[in-house]
Amino acid sequence: MRFDLVTLNLVLAIAETRNITRAAEREHLALAAASKRLKDLETRLGVQLFERRARGVETTEAGRALVRHIRSLHASLHALESEVVEFSRGIKGHLRIAANAGAIAEALPADLAAFSREHPQIRISLEDLTSADVQTAVAEGRADIGIFAPPLIDPRLRAWPYRTGELAVVMPRGHALASRPAPLPFDALLDFDIVGLHIGASVHELMLQRALERGRTLNARLQVRGFDAIAQLVDAGLGVAVLPAAVAHRFAKLFAIEVRALDEPWAQRRYLLAAREQAVLPTVVQRFADALRTLAGTEAEPALPDPRRSPAMPTNP
Repeated sequence: MRFDLVTLNLVLAIAETRNITRAAEREHLALAAASKRLKDLETRLGVQLFERRARGVETTEAGRALVRHIRSLHASLHALESEVVEFSRGIKGHLRIAANAGAIAEALPADLAAFSREHPQIRISLEDLTSADVQTAVAEGRADIGIFAPPLIDPRLRAWPYRTGELAVVMPRGHALASRPAPLPFDALLDFDIVGLHIGASVHELMLQRALERGRTLNARLQVRGFDAIAQLVDAGLGVAVLPAAVAHRFAKLFAIEVRALDEPWAQRRYLLAAREQAVLPTVVQRFADALRTLAGTEAEPALPDPRRSPAMPTNP
């Protein structure tokens, strides 16, 4: 069965605008032509892609599946165009990396710099996402490789151990917690307002889960994007926070904050390196994965088991 990009782009536009008329305008098609293209496609596929409602259209399950593939196709076409054009400029490859904030702050910069020195003709782009979104981006082809905190939840990925890190407690100087013996248990933090990352960030979700397990409430007073914003808010006396230890100690030199070790098993965190499951990885992706695992000293460790066939890995931030 053949698909043409005009019709596929129309389907994507309808799903995003939830309106056939606006989608036709966006794709520069007459409404009658757009309606015919959609009807012909649904007839060929034998399924209904959209349900007509009084206020527009609603995407069906079949439609959502098709939209996912269209977005993946767009990502592949964009990567194809970018990579081919860059060959004319002396670039030998383009690597799209998605990583969570902790990995970017704790582990990735030095390894990226080392890889870039060894491979100056490979262009690197890096996007900061939550751990769950990193996995989705790689699985759907919007990123070539991902670095994130467990668990590995997407069965479309193949993952390897990368690096480890540690979480620490950050508080204003002179805070009540500063007089307590270190390391501090997580329970001690629950008596105070928490400054943290946005909902969906792995550290926030982990703290929320641990608080619920204790029958306590996580007083997430302020939620922001970025560790620097957290440090400034803690400095201002608006709460305490949990940050990667390496990041916390760097900020302690800039802000009026104190750092204490966190006495919890989950404070020891690890990061995974993942690519989309396929028989042979693209050369640039394989080269990058091998380089990072060598730099981290994990090249001898095997790939992690497929989550479809193994118990879920323990959750870390």
